[in-house]
Amino acid sequence: MSDIAGTIERLYAALAAADGEAMAACYAPGATFQDPAFGRLEGPEVGAMWRMLTTRSTGVAVELREHAAAGVTGRANWIATYRFGPKQRPVVNDVRSTYRFTPEGQILEQVDRFDVARWGGQAMGPVAGLLGRIGLLGLLVRRTTRRQLDAFRAAG
Repeated sequence: MSDIAGTIERLYAALAAADGEAMAACYAPGATFQDPAFGRLEGPEVGAMWRMLTTRSTGVAVELREHAAAGVTGRANWIATYRFGPKQRPVVNDVRSTYRFTPEGQILEQVDRFDVARWGGQAMGPVAGLLGRIGLLGLLVRRTTRRQLDAFRAAG
């Protein structure tokens, strides 16, 4: 298996172990990350996001269903199962990721895609699912996660 495929495996093994430092080490300096919850993150924001998420969450189960790498690109399908929010609602988030890597195997760019309406319905209930279907939930969630990430970085 290539170094790139190994990086994908290390990334999700570290997530399953709640090891944000090991996750951050998978990224090249200046890397970018984008998903529906955080929007676009750059450079040190990427590692900070994983550190924040792994220090705040408990009981996250991660299943790397499939992954592949060719040249300096890769893809993965992974499932995160966890409880969310004050009501501890069960969430099963099916994520599709695409990557671009350095020749040494560090992640330069990661784009995650998942169904925001489905995620919102599970995490926050039917109203959030509806907001996800009409496109408002992503905007609201990105504002909240950006504030949380900025506060986490400032405290660090």
